[in-house]
Amino acid sequence: MPKEMMKYGVTEKKLQLLQDVSGVFRPGVLTALMGITGAGKTTLLDVLAGRKTGGYIEGTIRIAGYPKKQDTFSRISGYCEQSDIHSPNLTVHESLQFSAWLRLPSNVNSRQRDMFIDEVMDLVELTGLKNAMVGIAGATGLSAEQRKRLTIAVELVASPSIIFMDEPTTGLDARAAAIVMRTVRKTVDTGRTVVCTIHQPSIGIFESFDELLLMKRGGQIIYSGSLGPLSSNMIKYFEAIPGVPRIKEGQNPAAWVLDISSHITEYVIGVDYAEIYRSSSLYRENMLLIEELGQPAPNTVDLHFPPGYWQNFRAQCMACLWKQRCAYWKNSEHNVVRFLNTFAVSIMFGIVFWKIGSTIKREQDVFNILGVVYGSALFLGFMNCSILQPVVAMERVVLYREKAAGMYCTLAYAIAQMAIELPYMLVQVLIFASIVYPMIGFEMTAVKFFWFVLYMVLSFMYYTLYGMMTVALTPNLEIAAGLSFLIFIFWNVFSGFIIGREVLVSLCQLTP
Repeated sequence: MPKEMMKYGVTEKKLQLLQDVSGVFRPGVLTALMGITGAGKTTLLDVLAGRKTGGYIEGTIRIAGYPKKQDTFSRISGYCEQSDIHSPNLTVHESLQFSAWLRLPSNVNSRQRDMFIDEVMDLVELTGLKNAMVGIAGATGLSAEQRKRLTIAVELVASPSIIFMDEPTTGLDARAAAIVMRTVRKTVDTGRTVVCTIHQPSIGIFESFDELLLMKRGGQIIYSGSLGPLSSNMIKYFEAIPGVPRIKEGQNPAAWVLDISSHITEYVIGVDYAEIYRSSSLYRENMLLIEELGQPAPNTVDLHFPPGYWQNFRAQCMACLWKQRCAYWKNSEHNVVRFLNTFAVSIMFGIVFWKIGSTIKREQDVFNILGVVYGSALFLGFMNCSILQPVVAMERVVLYREKAAGMYCTLAYAIAQMAIELPYMLVQVLIFASIVYPMIGFEMTAVKFFWFVLYMVLSFMYYTLYGMMTVALTPNLEIAAGLSFLIFIFWNVFSGFIIGREVLVSLCQLTP
């Protein structure tokens, strides 16, 4: 029970979102999952796909008559989320390559994967955009409709038998929605089972569906069956209920059925659609169909998959590292900013501390040199941390989607994300060391130069991992930036570099 509802006097400990939901989704049949806001469409879709992480679920789900095994369900299913989440710095082809690499069986070689990717791109009409950058939604790269087709393609390259789609036409204009639905229709015609939640579709989009599962608020089914030509079966069913307003000529059947299934209309005409459905012949036919298809076909065995992931841990690390390499190399803004800042800070430090390392006569000279090393690590390290955080935050959302799809384990992703930083950090350190080391006047020996470089590499790595950690621990980028800056201040104050007031006064008194 949500805490907000408990504040208003609700005493129950649980809130039931779905009630006695039963139905069948069949191959080659496009099913629409509809209902007014709060009917539980997305909840039902998440339960069926195994994406629901909270609450209590009772009942059974069967695949071809056998009990569903959630651990390996991602091997035969795909889930297209409402928000199209992709890595912005990959091309369309690279996005599909990465998905196919990790979601197809390990015995499929690269040539077969490429052939399958080409077939999928042709199916969803993305061949012409093969080398286009995905970009950031609403800003750069693919349009909303193209991103939606990429979302479908990313799932299709896994060759799933079942695909769940959460409102695939939301936010699209009529033309874009029609293109997406054409893609969905082609997917269904390949013999897959496709279930879509849909909210207030146009007449053309609604007519694309073969069957409808309609729910009312409270998570109860009020219609489950075929739509028929021009939605005639659905219209005939509801118009047969006494008191239900008849559909007007030219009216959108989807808008009409959502209007009459609202709580207000139900109260005005004094009917309970859920009770009427449970008493109808349609319900009895559906229950017979459930009973028939709920039993395994003769001479068949349940699908069996090895536990874990399709690819072993090493292959997961290599795939994630390949993806990170492609994304980092194309992220020119991130690379240019980090290298330009490194060059500017190097010149600044070299000028400010010109040749102080060549004349060490007093204790203060040693402190000055330590200040150079400390300041350079501090400035450039925290700069790296700040620049990296938006990149990590953007990719974290993609991680959630890919992890839910069963592509790889989190450790493989973390190793790849850390490893890809090393060559860029090394270039930064070489830029900094080659400028600062001679300008400051340090002794030009290979061993001492190596120790200086090693210290800077370790310092940069420390700050980089620290920036990744703050993003991982916080819900959004703003809080991560605030937390990292707060801890950065504590580090700076308590590092021992800043001299306390009492010590400063005593030093002044000792000065002749």
